[in-house]
Amino acid sequence: MNPQEEKKDGVIAQKITRRALLGGAATAAVVIVQTASGKAVQAAIPEAKYLEDPTKRPGVPPGELGTRSSFEKPLKKISDTSSRTPLQDLYGIITPSDLHYERHHNGVPAIDPGTYELLIHGMVDKPMAFSLSDLKRFPSVSRICFLECSGNYRSQANGQIAPQEICGLTSQSEWIGVKLSTLFREVGVSPKATWFLAEGSDAAVMTRSVPVSKGWEDAVIAYAQNGEAIRPEQGYPARLFLPGWEGNASVKWLRRIELSDAPFMTREETSKYTEPVRDKYRQFSFVMDARSIITYPAYPAQVQKGWIEIRGIAWSGRGKVLQVEVSTDAGKTWQQAHLQPPILDKAHTYFRYLWEWKGEETEIMSRVTDETGYLQPTYRQLTEARGASGGYHFNPITAWWIGRDGKVLFRST
Repeated sequence: MNPQEEKKDGVIAQKITRRALLGGAATAAVVIVQTASGKAVQAAIPEAKYLEDPTKRPGVPPGELGTRSSFEKPLKKISDTSSRTPLQDLYGIITPSDLHYERHHNGVPAIDPGTYELLIHGMVDKPMAFSLSDLKRFPSVSRICFLECSGNYRSQANGQIAPQEICGLTSQSEWIGVKLSTLFREVGVSPKATWFLAEGSDAAVMTRSVPVSKGWEDAVIAYAQNGEAIRPEQGYPARLFLPGWEGNASVKWLRRIELSDAPFMTREETSKYTEPVRDKYRQFSFVMDARSIITYPAYPAQVQKGWIEIRGIAWSGRGKVLQVEVSTDAGKTWQQAHLQPPILDKAHTYFRYLWEWKGEETEIMSRVTDETGYLQPTYRQLTEARGASGGYHFNPITAWWIGRDGKVLFRST
């Protein structure tokens, strides 16, 4: 022990000398510390620790653009054509715009909003081209909804896979734009038109056939997201947004809508975005089925004995989440979780369940029921029904195995 220090009830207190108070290098300040027995002693704060105190130096001045704390580093998981939202790192139901998942077919185009136009033609009374400023002059609408890729499922045999990798191709934003039905009325859509073609401005010229009924119901031409202009990765300057439907049908960088009395049978709805069901292939299966996933505890977390708040998200393309159930005994019994408001239509809903883990090996999982009565299936139920072990519209119950050491791994159900 330093000769200038003495130990009192387990606390080392530095004797305060005139030299130390006048600016000695060893210390920078003195505090009164209360020991476990209630005694008060003087303790010196090392200079390095003192200088780390944010109250001892001016902070960074205001900037033109806000930033995250340097201690927070959420990142999307990148592959060749997509990047996945870190679901396990998020709080609540809104995905920060820069963490929204991406799925591209030939990269992100750079489009000048000053020259942008959306052409609507085909079976209409008045073919029209709308500039971005034209779209913004119409009454706007705001929707908080999820967006999800139809191929949003991955697994891994060793269990070392996080929610981000399992189903991170879903995100949620507030989408702002003009109702497509408003534009339909403007151009005078023919009553005989039953389908429309949505065409993008990317190098792949992504195109999908969409039923006109969806356009009249709730489709939006979105030009803003989470309070700012929609980001290039999400379709700037404007995209089609179809609440509750598979993401690829919500064509980004939208440049053309053509009305017709039949689907257009494009590349992306014939060779792609169809799924096997036994000896057949299902086509135009737009609606995303109800799904849930526990985001904590999940790989790579390691838990300790005691009370744990199980947390996660649930959603359905058919409407609102009705209930979420959680099992902490590998599916033998199920308990109802608490749904955190707001519970919105076709939106991620946050759920919570308080559980006391006593150190035993077990599996935890969640399942959702939506307002139509649809219950999220197990992996086995899906594979038996379809005769396939993956692909599009695959939404199985996801289980997490917890070992006696508290480590958490993915477990297929």
